[in-house]
Amino acid sequence: MQNEAPPLTTALSTTVSTAARNAWAISPLGAGVEQYDGLPATVLSDAPHRCLSRFDRTTPATAERPVLLVPPLAVSARCFDLRPGQSLAAHLLESGRSTYHLDYGQITFADRAMGFETWIDDILPTAIHAVLADHAEAGLPVDGVDLVGWSLGGTISLLTAAAHPDLPIASLTAFGTPIDYSLIPAVQPLIAADRLLGSRAVTVPTAALGGVPRHLVRASYRAMAPKRELTKALHLARNILDTEALARTTAIDGFIAEMPGYPGRAYHQIHTRLMARNELAAGTVRLGRGREVRLADVRTRVLFIGSETDNIADGPAVRAGADVVPGARYAAADGLSHLGLVAGPRAAAQSWPLMDEFLSSATLTAIGITS
Repeated sequence: MQNEAPPLTTALSTTVSTAARNAWAISPLGAGVEQYDGLPATVLSDAPHRCLSRFDRTTPATAERPVLLVPPLAVSARCFDLRPGQSLAAHLLESGRSTYHLDYGQITFADRAMGFETWIDDILPTAIHAVLADHAEAGLPVDGVDLVGWSLGGTISLLTAAAHPDLPIASLTAFGTPIDYSLIPAVQPLIAADRLLGSRAVTVPTAALGGVPRHLVRASYRAMAPKRELTKALHLARNILDTEALARTTAIDGFIAEMPGYPGRAYHQIHTRLMARNELAAGTVRLGRGREVRLADVRTRVLFIGSETDNIADGPAVRAGADVVPGARYAAADGLSHLGLVAGPRAAAQSWPLMDEFLSSATLTAIGITS
């Protein structure tokens, strides 16, 4: 009879093996500690910069209205389906909702003329009508679409609702969508440069490049969380035995690596209209050639969800939306980061329930039941 290895030796061997396996997985040569291909989805239309998909369900939907997830510019739609346990899309499906999402794809120099108008007059209205048509084909009631946007995705949704108040938008939930840019510390250097040099001088480089290239977008996003970037190597080393912690970190790295760029016109509008002139906070966004979009024209129910610890769009900047948009509400999910609001490990406990309550109350209001 062979002697069994002492428990301490076995435990040490297991620890070393796990550490070595995880270290290899997160190395440049490794395949990662977690392979996640995303939720299965059916592509409904695949035109450039407006790929519309419906997440597949295994059970019939129980909610009356479909949800359309609207990502920001220069961000992959993966933000709504980051990984298991951090997927807002999966949460909505489990809640019984038919869930759709837009993907804008890669942005190149050829797309430099795309501005907010492209999204609010074309991409988003077309997607809303397509979602309703698909929902009706499934034999489900058609009562309007609940929009859920993150960051600039909320801005696009808000401007669309204001520019086209007749669109069948039943409600709008905006996670981390800034309204008052004067309250965001991270953008103050850009605002100061604009006041000193003028908008034309500040936007010359992006105009020449046709926008903000994807590599610069990724670097800028990382710069918004300097502590995370500076301590990431130490964090990985400390958690080399914690596969879940490693999976969360590498999922964020993968998300950042997929970020596309900003189109030139859209970035110019963001810089001049939203940041430098703070037009959202004033209630009227001027898109050029006499085109004004007034937030006072929003007719749908709106919920802003923000966090005091959001380094990109902090709580006060988001909370300002409740003062500008008629009837809008603000709900706090403090302690979460910008991405954490929609895809963080604590979102299921802190921010998603705020959305759930709002969507449920929106349904009751639509059928004439008020609290």
